[in-house]
Amino acid sequence: MRTKLLYQEDSYIREFEATVLEVNGVEVVLDKTAFHDGTGGVQADTGVLIFGGEVYQAVAAHKGGEVAHVLDRAPAFRPGDVVKGVLDWEKRYRKMRLHTAAHILAAVLYNKYNALITGGDITHEYARDDFNIEGDMAAVRKAFEEAVAEANAIAQRGIDVKVYWLPREEALKIPGVVKLAEKMPPNIPILRIVEIPGVDIQADGGPHVRNTREIGTIKILKIENRGKGKKRLYYTVE
Repeated sequence: MRTKLLYQEDSYIREFEATVLEVNGVEVVLDKTAFHDGTGGVQADTGVLIFGGEVYQAVAAHKGGEVAHVLDRAPAFRPGDVVKGVLDWEKRYRKMRLHTAAHILAAVLYNKYNALITGGDITHEYARDDFNIEGDMAAVRKAFEEAVAEANAIAQRGIDVKVYWLPREEALKIPGVVKLAEKMPPNIPILRIVEIPGVDIQADGGPHVRNTREIGTIKILKIENRGKGKKRLYYTVE
């Protein structure tokens, strides 16, 4: 990938300047970006690119192994030009809060029930996760409610979230570093690790809050039975 992912080093970057590497119709590749491209189950970031007084609405997308910024119209700029990017910060920050909440919930359910994630999605409004937890729905509901209560107690402890990189072979030796039932981290030599000390450690490439207290309160929206290995939890943060 030619684009440096600024959010992997600092998820709080809201504005940045970058050099245009490629323009293909309304799709633009930059040398660096703070836009998350929607991989890993976190909805892609939106915002604007600014050049020469023109403001282009932009949404990130992962295409052909690159981060593309898909604009609302063909741009006037060309490769070599410098543009300014500005995130829709309110949406991004809510996704960060929900993403860190998701890691805590996954850790609680993994530790208590050995449950793994079989699917999920995080938007700025809510998150949903499927877990391969079994039992009747009364038992599943009780497990989810208890997990959310425990996750809220953990969040309020105000734990600093650590981000660092490890060689893939070393990272994959850590118990529970992958909590997805059917997916491994990308086949790259160095993995980005997100750790909530004493709570969770996962290989993860997306944006997170710096401290668990920023999550606020996790609130259950809905619980569904989507079949074997798919008990779905919808939740938000307040």
